[in-house]
Amino acid sequence: MKTLYFTATGNSLHIAKSIGGELLSIPQMVKEGAYEFTDEKIGIVFPLHAWGVPSYVADFLKRARFDCEYLFAVTTYGVYSGAVAKHLTDIADEAGYSFSYINRIKMVDNYVPTFDMKKEVEKEAKKEIEKHLEAVKSDIETSKKWMLNESFIQKKAFDFMSRRENKPFSKKRLKVHVYGEGIENYIYVDDTCTGCGVCASVCPVDNIEVDKDNRKIALNDKCFSCFACLHHCPSNAIHIKGEVNGNRYINRHIELKEIIDANK
Repeated sequence: MKTLYFTATGNSLHIAKSIGGELLSIPQMVKEGAYEFTDEKIGIVFPLHAWGVPSYVADFLKRARFDCEYLFAVTTYGVYSGAVAKHLTDIADEAGYSFSYINRIKMVDNYVPTFDMKKEVEKEAKKEIEKHLEAVKSDIETSKKWMLNESFIQKKAFDFMSRRENKPFSKKRLKVHVYGEGIENYIYVDDTCTGCGVCASVCPVDNIEVDKDNRKIALNDKCFSCFACLHHCPSNAIHIKGEVNGNRYINRHIELKEIIDANK
C-alpha cells in the first residue's frame, strides 16, 4: 500500500502515519515529477481547504495516474467538511480514475484567520480523533467501499466557493484568503524574525526566501494558504492581517523535522 499525503501542521501526516503503508509526500512527488503510482491500495491524505481539496493537491491529482484495485482518500478538517467528496470525484472523473472510499476525520482547526488555536486545542478531546481514526483504518484494511454523503446544499455551497476562488485576484478576497499575488500586503513579518529559515524549510512550494545576514524573509507568489510558515515560526514572527491572535498549532504527534522532510 502507498499513502500519499500533504501536511502543514502535522494533522494529515499523523493520519497518514497511522494508516501506514509506504508514505509518499505529495510535495516531494511534485518536485521529483512523479505522477504515476502502482500498488494494490493507494491512498491520499490531506487537509480541507475552502470546503474542498487544496489547490496544490488538486493540481497534483489532476496530473496523477493510479494503477490500483482500491483508491481511497481521507481529509482532515476542523468544523465543516464542505463538499470534499464531490470535489474529489469531479477531479477523478476528469483525470480518468475513480475512488473506492472517501472519508474525513475531524481534528484541531488550524485556520488562523478564523480560529483561536488555544481554544481549538482545548476542544480536541471532544472530537475523539483516535476513535474515528481507528474506524477509518479498519475500513481501509477491509477494502470497504464507501463515500461521504453530502447534501445538495453542501455541493451548491462548494460550487459557489469554487467560483469565488477562481475569480481574478482582488483586495477584498485577499483580506480573508491568502493566494499568491499580493501576498506581501496580507502577510507581514515583525521584528522578532531571526532569519532562522524554518519558514522556508516547511513551505511546500518554496515560496519563501531567507536573507540570514539581514534577518529578513521575502515572500513570492506561489502561496496557497497552508500557513505552515505561520504555525512553525519559532519566534512567532509571521502574521496574517486579520488573524484572531498570535496563537499557533502543531500536531503533538509530529516533530518539526518530519514537516521539513515532508515539504522539502
